[in-house]
Amino acid sequence: MLAACGGSDSPVEASKSAASPKSTAKAASGNGSIFYGANGHNSNGGAYDFTSAQTQLSQLQDLGATIYRNDVYSQTSANMVAGVAKTMEDGGVTMYPVMLMNLNYNSEDDAYAAGFALGQQTANSYRYKYYEVGNELEAKALIGNVDGTAWYQYDNWSYMLARGVIRGLIAGVKSVDGSAKIIVGGTWMHTAFFQMLADGSQPDGTWGHPAVSWDITSWHWYSNEGDITHACGGTGCHDVLQMLHDMGKPIWINEFGVRPDFGSYDQIATYMTGNLMMAQFASVASKYNIQSIQAFQLYDDGEGAYGLLEGDGTTKKPAYSAYKDFVQNHPM
Repeated sequence: MLAACGGSDSPVEASKSAASPKSTAKAASGNGSIFYGANGHNSNGGAYDFTSAQTQLSQLQDLGATIYRNDVYSQTSANMVAGVAKTMEDGGVTMYPVMLMNLNYNSEDDAYAAGFALGQQTANSYRYKYYEVGNELEAKALIGNVDGTAWYQYDNWSYMLARGVIRGLIAGVKSVDGSAKIIVGGTWMHTAFFQMLADGSQPDGTWGHPAVSWDITSWHWYSNEGDITHACGGTGCHDVLQMLHDMGKPIWINEFGVRPDFGSYDQIATYMTGNLMMAQFASVASKYNIQSIQAFQLYDDGEGAYGLLEGDGTTKKPAYSAYKDFVQNHPM
Protein backbone atom coordinates (compact mmCIF):
# COMPACT_ATOMS: atom_id res chain seq x y z
CA MET A 1 0.00 0.00 0.00
CA LEU A 2 2.97 2.26 0.43
CA ALA A 3 6.11 2.63 -1.67
CA ALA A 4 8.29 5.65 -1.18
CA CYS A 5 10.35 6.96 -4.03
CA GLY A 6 13.85 6.91 -2.65
CA GLY A 7 13.22 6.86 1.07
CA SER A 8 16.81 7.22 2.19
CA ASP A 9 17.53 10.17 4.42
CA SER A 10 21.27 9.56 4.56
CA PRO A 11 23.69 11.49 2.35
CA VAL A 12 25.45 9.76 -0.49
CA GLU A 13 29.17 9.88 -0.98
CA ALA A 14 29.59 11.13 -4.51
CA SER A 15 28.78 14.62 -5.67
CA LYS A 16 28.31 16.20 -9.04
CA SER A 17 28.59 19.89 -9.77
CA ALA A 18 25.47 22.03 -9.83
CA ALA A 19 24.06 22.78 -13.24
CA SER A 20 23.57 26.06 -14.98
CA PRO A 21 20.12 27.70 -15.14
CA LYS A 22 17.21 25.81 -16.57
CA SER A 23 16.94 25.33 -20.30
CA THR A 24 13.81 26.48 -22.07
CA ALA A 25 13.74 23.44 -24.34
CA LYS A 26 10.29 22.10 -25.12
CA ALA A 27 9.29 18.54 -24.40
CA ALA A 28 10.52 15.90 -26.79
CA SER A 29 6.98 15.32 -28.02
CA GLY A 30 7.08 18.79 -29.51
CA ASN A 31 3.87 19.95 -27.85
CA GLY A 32 5.21 20.60 -24.36
CA SER A 33 3.20 17.73 -22.83
CA ILE A 34 4.39 16.29 -19.53
CA PHE A 35 1.68 13.63 -19.37
CA TYR A 36 3.94 10.58 -19.56
CA GLY A 37 6.94 10.36 -17.25
CA ALA A 38 9.04 8.20 -14.98
CA ASN A 39 10.81 8.13 -11.64
CA GLY A 40 14.56 7.89 -11.21
CA HIS A 41 17.00 7.70 -8.30
CA ASN A 42 20.03 9.64 -9.47
CA SER A 43 21.02 10.37 -5.86
CA ASN A 44 20.71 6.78 -4.63
CA GLY A 45 23.31 4.78 -6.53
CA GLY A 46 22.83 1.55 -8.44
CA ALA A 47 22.31 1.73 -12.20
CA TYR A 48 21.78 5.48 -11.93
CA ASP A 49 25.39 5.87 -10.81
CA PHE A 50 26.99 4.06 -13.74
CA THR A 51 24.50 5.06 -16.46
CA SER A 52 25.19 8.47 -17.93
CA ALA A 53 22.62 11.24 -17.93
CA GLN A 54 22.74 11.17 -21.74
CA THR A 55 21.88 7.45 -21.80
CA GLN A 56 19.03 7.96 -19.36
CA LEU A 57 17.78 10.80 -21.54
CA SER A 58 17.92 8.62 -24.65
CA GLN A 59 15.92 5.91 -22.89
CA LEU A 60 13.29 8.38 -21.69
CA GLN A 61 13.03 9.87 -25.17
CA ASP A 62 12.61 6.40 -26.66
CA LEU A 63 9.85 5.65 -24.17
CA GLY A 64 8.10 8.93 -24.91
CA ALA A 65 8.52 10.05 -21.29
CA THR A 66 8.85 13.83 -20.95
CA ILE A 67 9.06 14.34 -17.18
CA TYR A 68 11.49 12.75 -14.69
CA ARG A 69 11.14 12.76 -10.89
CA ASN A 70 14.21 12.31 -8.65
CA ASP A 71 15.04 12.33 -4.92
CA VAL A 72 16.78 15.12 -3.03
CA TYR A 73 17.51 14.89 0.71
CA SER A 74 20.73 16.90 1.28
CA GLN A 75 23.01 19.44 -0.34
CA THR A 76 25.06 16.62 -1.85
CA SER A 77 22.04 14.89 -3.35
CA ALA A 78 20.67 18.21 -4.60
CA ASN A 79 23.92 18.80 -6.48
CA MET A 80 23.85 15.28 -7.93
CA VAL A 81 20.32 15.67 -9.27
CA ALA A 82 21.10 19.14 -10.57
CA GLY A 83 24.01 17.66 -12.48
CA VAL A 84 21.56 15.51 -14.46
CA ALA A 85 18.84 18.12 -14.85
CA LYS A 86 20.54 20.28 -17.48
CA THR A 87 21.07 17.30 -19.79
CA MET A 88 17.43 16.31 -19.35
CA GLU A 89 16.08 19.79 -19.98
CA ASP A 90 18.25 20.29 -23.06
CA GLY A 91 16.82 17.02 -24.39
CA GLY A 92 13.22 18.03 -23.81
CA VAL A 93 12.61 16.12 -20.57
CA THR A 94 11.41 18.16 -17.59
CA MET A 95 13.21 17.09 -14.43
CA TYR A 96 12.03 17.95 -10.93
CA PRO A 97 13.03 17.07 -7.38
CA VAL A 98 11.04 15.40 -4.65
CA MET A 99 12.53 16.57 -1.35
CA LEU A 100 12.62 13.75 1.22
CA MET A 101 12.46 14.42 4.95
CA ASN A 102 11.52 12.56 8.11
CA LEU A 103 9.61 13.74 11.20
CA ASN A 104 12.43 13.49 13.76
CA TYR A 105 12.05 16.98 15.19
CA ASN A 106 11.29 18.43 18.60
CA SER A 107 8.75 21.00 17.44
CA GLU A 108 6.93 22.28 14.39
CA ASP A 109 9.31 25.24 14.36
CA ASP A 110 12.32 22.91 14.21
CA ALA A 111 10.68 20.94 11.40
CA TYR A 112 9.98 24.18 9.54
CA ALA A 113 13.59 25.33 9.89
CA ALA A 114 14.95 22.03 8.57
CA GLY A 115 12.50 22.09 5.68
CA PHE A 116 13.40 25.69 4.86
CA ALA A 117 17.10 24.79 4.68
CA LEU A 118 16.56 21.85 2.30
CA GLY A 119 14.11 23.80 0.15
CA GLN A 120 16.57 26.65 -0.18
CA GLN A 121 19.49 24.31 -0.96
CA THR A 122 17.47 22.50 -3.62
CA ALA A 123 16.27 25.67 -5.34
CA ASN A 124 19.78 27.12 -5.26
CA SER A 125 21.25 23.98 -6.84
CA TYR A 126 19.12 24.29 -9.97
CA ARG A 127 16.15 26.39 -11.05
CA TYR A 128 13.39 23.83 -11.58
CA LYS A 129 9.86 24.60 -12.69
CA TYR A 130 8.34 22.16 -10.18
CA TYR A 131 9.32 21.15 -6.65
CA GLU A 132 7.67 18.34 -4.68
CA VAL A 133 7.69 18.95 -0.93
CA GLY A 134 7.88 15.73 1.05
CA ASN A 135 7.17 12.14 0.03
CA GLU A 136 4.20 10.40 1.63
CA LEU A 137 4.67 12.31 4.87
CA GLU A 138 0.98 11.85 5.61
CA ALA A 139 1.57 8.12 6.02
CA LYS A 140 3.97 8.86 8.89
CA ALA A 141 1.21 10.70 10.73
CA LEU A 142 -1.45 7.95 10.65
CA ILE A 143 -2.53 6.43 13.96
CA GLY A 144 -2.28 2.91 12.58
CA ASN A 145 -3.63 0.79 9.75
CA VAL A 146 -6.44 3.16 8.81
CA ASP A 147 -7.74 4.60 5.56
CA GLY A 148 -6.73 8.19 6.27
CA THR A 149 -10.00 9.60 4.96
CA ALA A 150 -10.95 11.22 8.28
CA TRP A 151 -9.14 13.84 10.40
CA TYR A 152 -9.24 11.72 13.57
CA GLN A 153 -7.16 9.00 11.90
CA TYR A 154 -3.99 11.08 12.29
CA ASP A 155 -1.73 11.66 15.29
CA ASN A 156 -1.80 15.35 16.16
CA TRP A 157 1.89 15.68 17.06
CA SER A 158 3.10 13.86 13.95
CA TYR A 159 0.71 15.89 11.82
CA MET A 160 2.11 19.15 13.21
CA LEU A 161 5.69 18.06 12.48
CA ALA A 162 4.74 17.05 8.94
CA ARG A 163 3.00 20.39 8.43
CA GLY A 164 6.13 22.15 9.66
CA VAL A 165 8.33 20.26 7.21
CA ILE A 166 6.00 20.99 4.29
CA ARG A 167 5.60 24.67 5.16
CA GLY A 168 9.35 25.03 5.57
CA LEU A 169 10.17 23.33 2.28
CA ILE A 170 7.75 25.58 0.43
CA ALA A 171 9.09 28.72 2.08
CA GLY A 172 12.69 27.70 1.41
CA VAL A 173 12.02 27.12 -2.27
CA LYS A 174 10.01 30.34 -2.60
CA SER A 175 12.79 32.35 -0.92
CA VAL A 176 14.91 31.53 -3.97
CA ASP A 177 12.31 31.18 -6.72
CA GLY A 178 8.99 32.92 -6.22
CA SER A 179 7.61 31.47 -9.47
CA ALA A 180 8.18 27.84 -8.47
CA LYS A 181 5.24 25.45 -8.79
CA ILE A 182 4.72 23.44 -5.60
CA ILE A 183 3.62 19.80 -5.57
CA VAL A 184 2.18 18.19 -2.43
CA GLY A 185 0.84 14.66 -2.27
CA GLY A 186 0.41 11.24 -0.77
CA THR A 187 -0.90 7.74 -1.38
CA TRP A 188 -3.76 5.25 -0.88
CA MET A 189 -6.81 7.02 0.67
CA HIS A 190 -4.90 9.46 2.90
CA THR A 191 -6.85 12.49 1.73
CA ALA A 192 -7.92 14.04 5.06
CA PHE A 193 -4.33 15.04 5.80
CA PHE A 194 -4.30 17.36 2.81
CA GLN A 195 -7.75 18.72 3.52
CA MET A 196 -6.47 19.75 6.98
CA LEU A 197 -3.38 21.36 5.47
CA ALA A 198 -5.56 23.42 3.18
CA ASP A 199 -8.12 24.58 5.75
CA GLY A 200 -5.84 25.17 8.75
CA SER A 201 -7.32 22.47 10.97
CA GLN A 202 -5.57 19.58 12.69
CA PRO A 203 -6.35 16.17 14.24
CA ASP A 204 -7.06 17.52 17.73
CA GLY A 205 -10.13 19.24 16.29
CA THR A 206 -8.77 22.78 16.49
CA TRP A 207 -8.76 25.36 13.70
CA GLY A 208 -6.96 28.56 12.83
CA HIS A 209 -3.53 27.01 12.27
CA PRO A 210 -1.20 27.95 9.38
CA ALA A 211 -2.80 26.83 6.15
CA VAL A 212 -0.76 25.43 3.28
CA SER A 213 -1.32 26.28 -0.37
CA TRP A 214 0.13 24.41 -3.31
CA ASP A 215 -0.23 24.16 -7.07
CA ILE A 216 -0.47 20.44 -7.90
CA THR A 217 -1.76 17.47 -5.89
CA SER A 218 0.32 14.35 -6.55
CA TRP A 219 -0.65 10.79 -5.74
CA HIS A 220 0.89 7.30 -5.70
CA TRP A 221 -0.90 4.15 -6.81
CA TYR A 222 0.29 0.54 -6.98
CA SER A 223 -1.12 -2.74 -8.22
CA ASN A 224 -2.10 -4.03 -4.78
CA GLU A 225 -4.37 -1.02 -4.28
CA GLY A 226 -6.76 -1.94 -7.07
CA ASP A 227 -9.04 0.58 -8.76
CA ILE A 228 -8.19 4.19 -7.85
CA THR A 229 -11.79 5.19 -8.64
CA HIS A 230 -13.19 2.49 -6.32
CA ALA A 231 -10.73 1.95 -3.49
CA CYS A 232 -12.14 0.06 -0.53
CA GLY A 233 -11.11 0.05 3.12
CA GLY A 234 -12.50 0.34 6.62
CA THR A 235 -14.42 3.51 5.79
CA GLY A 236 -16.02 2.00 2.71
CA CYS A 237 -15.23 2.47 -0.96
CA HIS A 238 -14.06 5.79 -2.39
CA ASP A 239 -13.30 7.40 -5.72
CA VAL A 240 -9.86 8.69 -4.74
CA LEU A 241 -9.47 10.70 -7.94
CA GLN A 242 -12.73 12.52 -7.22
CA MET A 243 -11.59 13.27 -3.66
CA LEU A 244 -8.36 14.73 -5.03
CA HIS A 245 -10.17 16.62 -7.79
CA ASP A 246 -12.43 18.18 -5.14
CA MET A 247 -9.34 19.86 -3.65
CA GLY A 248 -9.33 22.09 -6.73
CA LYS A 249 -5.80 21.40 -7.98
CA PRO A 250 -4.48 19.57 -11.05
CA ILE A 251 -3.55 15.96 -10.29
CA TRP A 252 -0.30 14.14 -11.00
CA ILE A 253 -0.07 10.39 -10.44
CA ASN A 254 3.66 10.66 -9.99
CA GLU A 255 4.26 7.11 -8.83
CA PHE A 256 2.39 4.25 -10.42
CA GLY A 257 3.74 0.75 -10.55
CA VAL A 258 3.23 -2.98 -10.24
CA ARG A 259 4.58 -4.83 -7.23
CA PRO A 260 7.49 -7.10 -8.22
CA ASP A 261 5.74 -10.15 -6.73
CA PHE A 262 2.65 -9.60 -8.92
CA GLY A 263 3.71 -12.22 -11.46
CA SER A 264 5.90 -12.70 -14.49
CA TYR A 265 7.50 -9.79 -16.34
CA ASP A 266 4.85 -10.17 -19.05
CA GLN A 267 2.02 -10.12 -16.50
CA ILE A 268 3.49 -7.02 -14.88
CA ALA A 269 3.72 -5.27 -18.25
CA THR A 270 0.12 -6.11 -19.10
CA TYR A 271 -1.19 -4.84 -15.78
CA MET A 272 0.84 -1.62 -15.92
CA THR A 273 -0.66 -0.55 -19.21
CA GLY A 274 -4.09 -2.03 -18.57
CA ASN A 275 -7.50 -0.93 -17.38
CA LEU A 276 -6.51 -0.20 -13.77
CA MET A 277 -3.36 1.76 -14.58
CA MET A 278 -2.19 3.59 -17.70
CA ALA A 279 -5.31 2.91 -19.77
CA GLN A 280 -7.57 4.08 -16.96
CA PHE A 281 -5.48 7.13 -16.08
CA ALA A 282 -5.40 8.28 -19.69
CA SER A 283 -9.11 7.68 -20.23
CA VAL A 284 -10.20 9.75 -17.21
CA ALA A 285 -7.49 12.43 -17.43
CA SER A 286 -9.83 15.15 -18.65
CA LYS A 287 -12.56 14.25 -16.13
CA TYR A 288 -10.27 14.60 -13.11
CA ASN A 289 -7.70 17.05 -14.53
CA ILE A 290 -4.84 14.55 -14.46
CA GLN A 291 -1.85 16.36 -15.98
CA SER A 292 0.85 13.72 -15.63
CA ILE A 293 1.42 10.03 -14.84
CA GLN A 294 4.93 8.85 -13.93
CA ALA A 295 6.00 5.21 -13.85
CA PHE A 296 7.90 3.85 -10.89
CA GLN A 297 10.63 3.51 -12.07
CA LEU A 298 13.29 3.58 -14.82
CA TYR A 299 15.71 0.95 -13.40
CA ASP A 300 15.53 -1.89 -10.92
CA ASP A 301 17.41 -0.86 -7.78
CA GLY A 302 17.38 -1.20 -4.01
CA GLU A 303 13.67 -0.34 -3.96
CA GLY A 304 12.98 -3.60 -5.79
CA ALA A 305 12.44 -4.88 -9.32
CA TYR A 306 10.08 -2.06 -10.29
CA GLY A 307 12.15 -0.92 -13.25
CA LEU A 308 11.27 -0.64 -16.91
CA LEU A 309 14.87 -1.80 -17.34
CA GLU A 310 16.90 -4.19 -15.23
CA GLY A 311 19.52 -3.08 -12.73
CA ASP A 312 22.25 -3.08 -15.37
CA GLY A 313 20.67 0.07 -16.84
CA THR A 314 20.56 -1.61 -20.25
CA THR A 315 18.32 -4.68 -20.41
CA LYS A 316 14.75 -3.74 -21.36
CA LYS A 317 11.97 -5.61 -19.61
CA PRO A 318 8.56 -6.29 -21.19
CA ALA A 319 7.20 -3.31 -19.26
CA TYR A 320 9.53 -1.05 -21.24
CA SER A 321 8.04 -2.06 -24.58
CA ALA A 322 4.52 -2.03 -23.17
CA TYR A 323 4.97 1.50 -21.83
CA LYS A 324 6.52 2.70 -25.10
CA ASP A 325 3.75 1.16 -27.22
CA PHE A 326 1.04 2.62 -24.99
CA VAL A 327 2.46 6.12 -25.22
CA GLN A 328 2.76 5.90 -29.00
CA ASN A 329 -0.82 4.68 -29.31
CA HIS A 330 -2.31 7.12 -26.79
CA PRO A 331 -0.81 10.58 -27.37
CA MET A 332 -1.77 13.06 -24.68
